[in-house]
Amino acid sequence: MQSSSRSDRLDAPLPPDASVDIPPVNDALALEEDVSGGLPAISFIPGSLVSLPVDATAAGSRLDVFLTRVFVTQSRSFLARAIEKGAVRVDGVVSRASLKLRAGSLVCFTVPEPARAGPAAEEIPLDFIYIDQWLAVVNKQAGMVVHPAKGNWQGTLAGALKWHLEELAAESGQGGLSTVGGPTRPGIVHRLDRDTSGVIVVARTEEAHYALAKQFENRTVEKTYLAITYGQPQFDRDEINLPIGIHPYQREKMTVRRDHPTSREAVTRFEVLERFRGAALVQLTPKTGRTHQIRVHLAAIGTPVLCDALYSGRSVVDASFLGLRPASGLSEPLISRQALHATKIVVAHPSTQARLECEAPLAADMQRVLDALRNAQ
Repeated sequence: MQSSSRSDRLDAPLPPDASVDIPPVNDALALEEDVSGGLPAISFIPGSLVSLPVDATAAGSRLDVFLTRVFVTQSRSFLARAIEKGAVRVDGVVSRASLKLRAGSLVCFTVPEPARAGPAAEEIPLDFIYIDQWLAVVNKQAGMVVHPAKGNWQGTLAGALKWHLEELAAESGQGGLSTVGGPTRPGIVHRLDRDTSGVIVVARTEEAHYALAKQFENRTVEKTYLAITYGQPQFDRDEINLPIGIHPYQREKMTVRRDHPTSREAVTRFEVLERFRGAALVQLTPKTGRTHQIRVHLAAIGTPVLCDALYSGRSVVDASFLGLRPASGLSEPLISRQALHATKIVVAHPSTQARLECEAPLAADMQRVLDALRNAQ
């Protein structure tokens, strides 16, 4: 999405005498003249901490509006993402964009890394389930990051898509990926975790991107996952309705948190398809799309996704761990990533509005675990 203009971001500039605590220049901050008058613009270095006391003149403002008035060189979308990722705290608490500020509060902003240029096209094999001039559906392999991020600049789905759908397809006049998500996310409408395999939808035009994004926003997209759990859910089918927020101590994790500023509604329905000794095959249909939602919800009911290093504490699973006898006499790993697979997605085609249903066969490592469990029955 294109950034809004500078004038759009400034509902009303803070008055010249607004109180803002600006660390010294050698503490990673520098002032630039704000040609519109009012508070000087602030440029900053990633990783630095900016402390902003809330003056009486700013009391009652939303947190996101307050920040756009101060950081006039930054886009609203950049600041919104920073707030969502927990980079902004008010009086020491990670807060929502809609928080109404009080006079005397202290807003602390940890400057995120700047957006990088788009990924380079990489010749990486992709398993396309469906493709036309509007969209594509890929069966993503486990271990592939969807788009570039800190520590993962190469080997991404986005880089592979640029090679397949821009460089190669351009020869036939069919090339193209949506640019709505910005340079680092060409075509990316939604995400799968790195170690989750299965179906993911990609937009090839801006019109398709907006149409698909609207479906995700309105929760009309049907998503079905398969998970192998460590332990068995108590009920054959149920709904997990537990809010999810940022973990208080481990920033890479999410957790169930009630009545917390970072928490958002999260609902997952599930059905147990097969039960084994100490494990189960579970089909899940998330009704919301929170970060790590299925993994957090299954862990919350005492049956984490098998081999989920983050939420089960186990990064490799072999036959002996499941109480099984290895077929070869050696306990070789059965799986070394979370046993979670996005098996089906249903969307309305952005051009025809026809129902488009795409499925991805179960990944080989998860099938290997199921075969071992079934053979032991």
